[in-house]
Amino acid sequence: MKQPGPRAKFIVATDPAQPPPGLEKAVYAIGNFDGAHLGHRAVIDRTRRLAAELGAPCAVLTFEPHPADYFSGRPVVFRLTPKAAKARALQELGVDGAVFLTFDANLAALPAEEFVTGVLVGRLGVGAVVAGWDFHFGKGRSGSPDFLKKAGMRCGFPVEIVEKIGAGGPTAGAVSSTAIRRALELGDVAGAARLLGRNYSVAGLVIPGRKLGRTLGVPTANIALEATNRLAYGVYATIATVAGRRYDSVSSFGARPTVDNGAPLLEAFLFDFDGDLYGRVIEVAFVERIRDEEKFVSLDALVAAMGRDIAEARAILRARALQDASG
Repeated sequence: MKQPGPRAKFIVATDPAQPPPGLEKAVYAIGNFDGAHLGHRAVIDRTRRLAAELGAPCAVLTFEPHPADYFSGRPVVFRLTPKAAKARALQELGVDGAVFLTFDANLAALPAEEFVTGVLVGRLGVGAVVAGWDFHFGKGRSGSPDFLKKAGMRCGFPVEIVEKIGAGGPTAGAVSSTAIRRALELGDVAGAARLLGRNYSVAGLVIPGRKLGRTLGVPTANIALEATNRLAYGVYATIATVAGRRYDSVSSFGARPTVDNGAPLLEAFLFDFDGDLYGRVIEVAFVERIRDEEKFVSLDALVAAMGRDIAEARAILRARALQDASG
C-alpha cells in the first residue's frame, strides 16, 4: 500500500496533561513503534482509516526511553529508531501527531486500569484506540489487548486490535523489531529492509577521523553510532543523504583492524560528492552487504579491496535504481 506521506503540520507533545491542541478526540495507535516497521504500519494504517471514519485526528502514543532501557538502568536495546528518528518515521506514515510519554518509575508502577482512565481518558481524551496483537501495558504488563478492549467499552471509546503481520501479509511468523534487529546483527540489511518496508538507516554528526581515507584517495564521513547499535561489522552499499540530497555511497562499519582496531565507527564514502562534511548531519541507508570486515596485510591490499568495494557498490546501486525505475 502506498503511504500517504507526511502531514504539513505534525504535532509532537511530551507528557501532556491535557489533549494537545489539534489532537482533541484523536484516534491513537499505541505502542513502542521502534522501527516503524510493516507490523507497525498495519496498526497505523488502521488508525488512519478509523480516524477518517470518525472524522477525527490520527495520532500515535509511544514511550521513551524504551521500557527495557528503563528497567536495566542504562541503554541496552539496539534501537532501530531513536526518539528523533521515530518521530520522523511516524510523520512519514501520515499521522497528525505523536505523543511521547516518559517511561519512568511512575509510569512503570501505574496499574493498567489507571493507565486507561488516567492517561487515555483523563489526559488525552482519546476518541478511539488501535493497538497491535502483542501490546501490553500497565504495572507488570498486566494490561493485555483483551483488557484494553473491555476497558474501552467501560470508558466509552472503541478499541481495535490488529493481528500479527508477516512480510507478505498475515503469517505465522510476525514482523517484529526483534526479528529486524536479528537480521541486522547478521548483516542481512536486505532482509531487514523487507521487514521494515524501507532500507535500515542511521543518522549522525560527521566527526573528525584520522583522515587516512583522504590520503588513500577515499575520503570518508565518519559517524559514531550508539553504543547499543549491533549492526554486523562489514562493508555495505549505501545511500547517504546530506541536506536533502542523496548520494550513492559505500560504507564500512567496524573497528578498522588493518589500521587501529579502535572503537566502532561508520565510515561513508560518498560518490561524486565534493565538499566538507565535518559538523554536518548525514543519514546513511543500508542497501546491501558487500563483505565482512577484514584485516589486510598492508595498506596497499586495503586500498585494492576498497576499489573493489566501490565498484561493487556502484553496480548494486545502479541495478537497484533500474529496478525501482521499472516498478
